[in-house]
Amino acid sequence: MSLKADYLKYTLHFRFEAGTSRGTLTEKTSYVIRIFDDENPAVVGYGECGPLKGLSFDDRPDFEDILCQYCDEFTEMDLELFSWNIPIILNQLISQAFPSILFGFETAMLDFLSGGQHIIRTSDFTNGQRTLPINGLIWMGSQSFMRQQIEEKLEAGYTTIKLKIGAIDFEQECDLLAMIRERFPADKITLRVDANGAFTPADVIAKLERLATFNLHSIEQPIRAGQPELMADLCKHSPLPIALDEELIGQMEYVHKFKLLKKIQPQYIILKPTLLGGLRHCDEWIELAGRLNIGWWLTSALESNIGLNAIAQYTAQFKHLLPQGLGTGQLYHNNVDSPLVIDHGQLQYDPARSWNLSPLLVDASH
Repeated sequence: MSLKADYLKYTLHFRFEAGTSRGTLTEKTSYVIRIFDDENPAVVGYGECGPLKGLSFDDRPDFEDILCQYCDEFTEMDLELFSWNIPIILNQLISQAFPSILFGFETAMLDFLSGGQHIIRTSDFTNGQRTLPINGLIWMGSQSFMRQQIEEKLEAGYTTIKLKIGAIDFEQECDLLAMIRERFPADKITLRVDANGAFTPADVIAKLERLATFNLHSIEQPIRAGQPELMADLCKHSPLPIALDEELIGQMEYVHKFKLLKKIQPQYIILKPTLLGGLRHCDEWIELAGRLNIGWWLTSALESNIGLNAIAQYTAQFKHLLPQGLGTGQLYHNNVDSPLVIDHGQLQYDPARSWNLSPLLVDASH
């Protein structure tokens, strides 16, 4: 047996212009790792690397060259399947400076071990017996566009809605929140907002106080990352629970994770495996959050259904979940077909539905 790795580059196209505080997205490039045995090429493990421009720790011009190098080095390791220890292999092969590559290789290995069945964690979720609660995401845009999205999510049966804010006029965003609250009190619809660091030290307190009047569940990353003293003070005095998101990026050592959470003491943390170095690093964040009495949920980072599937299956090992940020599978018109289905604000895995990776295999440029 001789195990090999290569990758496919695939561009995902949004169904609409997706607005964030860092700009508008119309497409997203992912790199899908394939691990296979050249003596049995029918069994292939897939894992997705999808660094986000301007955000990921490993967003750099030579990313694809580095990924190609790691695929070659993996092949040269001459691994035997029976001797696999995934954490040891990852530590030997991949620098902590490339969190999305860590996630891609980790999940490709787990998929290969499943016989290429895209099952990285067998559970009542993958058996179709359990669903995962998710929030409905409202992207930034004009007030009319955001209102249209809100109406669609409410009609689709979501009970938790998350609005990205910070791009249009703050008063218009407050009008949208007021519109929801006039129709649905907090015991009917849970509201989250994500500022993506858009608030300034000068205006953040006033804006948090205004947002708190809408009975919000939480706000993600109200100020930009890298201001731990201010963030700690906000978490202590904010009228609104705060969730750290971008603040976690680049914290790859266990002791650094602990020091960050101990200092800031947020009410919640948001875990994105692609940005944080994969599932093993999420294990560490979750363990630390438990020790410090901090809530958490997982969120996809615009992956295709390949990456989303891995994150969902990882999430399903936990019980008593808050609504997760796993509703991104419907973003793209050229996503690969998968067993993942959304119904009334719940993510389901339908074992009767088949995977179709043909768009990836046909359109990939490597």
